Amino acid sequence: MNIRIIPRLDIKGINVIKGIQMDGLRVLGNPNDFAKKYFEAGADEIAFFDVVASLYGRNNLLELIREVAQSTFLPLTVTGGIRNLEDARLTMASGADKVGLNTGAINNPKIIHEVARVFGNQAAVISIEARRISTSSWEAFTESGREPSGRDVLEWVKQVESLGAGEISITSVDKDGTLKGPDLDLINEVRCATSLPLVAGGGIANVNHVLSVAKTGVDGILVGLALHKELFTIKEAKVLIDESGFSCRLNFK
Repeated sequence: MNIRIIPRLDIKGINVIKGIQMDGLRVLGNPNDFAKKYFEAGADEIAFFDVVASLYGRNNLLELIREVAQSTFLPLTVTGGIRNLEDARLTMASGADKVGLNTGAINNPKIIHEVARVFGNQAAVISIEARRISTSSWEAFTESGREPSGRDVLEWVKQVESLGAGEISITSVDKDGTLKGPDLDLINEVRCATSLPLVAGGGIANVNHVLSVAKTGVDGILVGLALHKELFTIKEAKVLIDESGFSCRLNFK
């Protein structure tokens, strides 16, 4: 199985934004421009996160996803504001290949089974925003890392697998946007807790961080700010992964 490099685009309104620990958001640019750039650079898919969708009770990404789906040829995962099957249907109809469920799934776990039944397990991605609460435990947060759910991350991982989820996407809120390195303890614990495909990110600043995540056995690596700031390229990350004995698509120009 190839390890996927997945640029993460956090969206507020019409802009790509980024914060530190999912707070203090600042505007970086046009989402479609970023998507085209990463498509040409050899990304394996793109993950869109509407960071205010759950806060305002709506998904604002549908028109953007239509535009990106027409201008790039990459799988698209869309997370944010998907509360029910109709929200998922509209998102998929706009060009998404997968829907990411976080707040909606925690409030109503049945939506996981519903999305998997209608669109297939592969389309039901559970997005988990994890905050460390002790040396060996993490809590799942909602509302883009703002609200505690009371759910233990590892127990939640096991539950969503039983409900038919097809993939787990885990982000360390503590590490997000800090460029201080990933939470490898978190990623390793989640990897041990599930047999589902696992995508992980948060805190990555260089290709050695990418390799450290690859070594945990993940299927995909989310990278946001480091790519936006051009601290390294997708090509550099993939070359290092390949030279280190892991499988990835060398599809860059």
